[in-house]
Amino acid sequence: MRVDLAYGEGILKVELPEDRITVIEPTFTRGLNDERDSVLHSLKNPIGSAPLMERINPTDRICIIFTDITRATPNDRLIPWLLEHLSDHPKENITLLNSTGTHRPNTEEELRKLLTSEVVDQYRVINHECEDEENLVQLGTTRSGVPAWINRHAVEADIRIVTGFIEPHFFAGFSGGPKGIMPGVAGLETVMNNHGMENIGNPNATFGITDGNPIWEDMRDIALRAGPSFLLNVTLNEDRRITGVFAGDLLQAHKVGFEFCRQAAMQEVEEPFDILITTNSGYPLDMNLYQGVKGMSAAARIVKEGGTLLLAAECREGIPAGSPLDKLYQIASSSEQILKMLSTPGFERPEQWQAQIQAIIQKKARIFLYSELSDYVVQSTFLTPCSNIEVWVNNQIAEFGPKARIAVLPQGPLTIPYLAA
Repeated sequence: MRVDLAYGEGILKVELPEDRITVIEPTFTRGLNDERDSVLHSLKNPIGSAPLMERINPTDRICIIFTDITRATPNDRLIPWLLEHLSDHPKENITLLNSTGTHRPNTEEELRKLLTSEVVDQYRVINHECEDEENLVQLGTTRSGVPAWINRHAVEADIRIVTGFIEPHFFAGFSGGPKGIMPGVAGLETVMNNHGMENIGNPNATFGITDGNPIWEDMRDIALRAGPSFLLNVTLNEDRRITGVFAGDLLQAHKVGFEFCRQAAMQEVEEPFDILITTNSGYPLDMNLYQGVKGMSAAARIVKEGGTLLLAAECREGIPAGSPLDKLYQIASSSEQILKMLSTPGFERPEQWQAQIQAIIQKKARIFLYSELSDYVVQSTFLTPCSNIEVWVNNQIAEFGPKARIAVLPQGPLTIPYLAA
């Protein structure tokens, strides 16, 4: 049977043995008939909040927080519609802040692609930079006592409008909501503490869990300290069409949104599989290997101990080369050593959470990677390169035997499988 795998800005067409393949996808949700009208209606009829324009005074400073180039949020539609709704407000009182988290700043070309040139030309657009101490303000501490640093432009605004999209997240439960502020516009020290080894290793720090998840709860508490915020989040289907709009109170609207998302994304399976094929949902999420752990994590939930897992992710930007994650791989000799280093008191590196989660998965299953990366680069990350998925599948069947069970997640972490209780 032919299976289409999300890959880059297109698909990979692979032929797989029909008699043993289980394809696991999100429940398809139709896109809204009129996305713009749905967004504008939600701004006027929000969840747990007065309408947006009733919360804004004419002289208020507004900070619109939007997601960066690595996220699938339809910013080029969502942000112009939001600004249309705010058209009577002075443009000089509106700042658009790119919630890069610990990612690199986006280029002007990328910002124009994200927001449209019209928005970039008419409004103040700023990249959040997590190590720019002059533009960080402390809002108390994290649960473990580390300073909670948040971008000054967000904190000093009279109201924050937090935009983004909601999907299951591999250690924060769900994306969107308070995550737009923390870690979206937080300082590196704060993010490092929140994403530290102990929190990442907590069993509740996983897909679909918010309450009781120490990472999400810390994000929530810090985000609320920033002051009044209004949420504008959407959910998307695999065609990148908007399926739901969730506007209003930062927490209440987010909860309605992630429960809606849960119904489509979370898929139950009866028993684990020997062989898993997954993606990272295609572009933009598979633009680098740093993001690829999300696809691995989704598949790892249903792989057998001693099983094998293949991630298909384009990785057009590499690991990226020279990134903190790349440097961490360079000083380690194996995934096991990464876990040893991270457990050493005082050892801490930016982006270590990605390497930690990958290493934990590799204690359970072997991981292969089909990508545009060279074999040398793939091996430097302690993964095994794959050049032909169909050949790889046949080799795995030969190894595991004729009764081997195979599952495919064509949309990667847009589908979150879980084992029946």
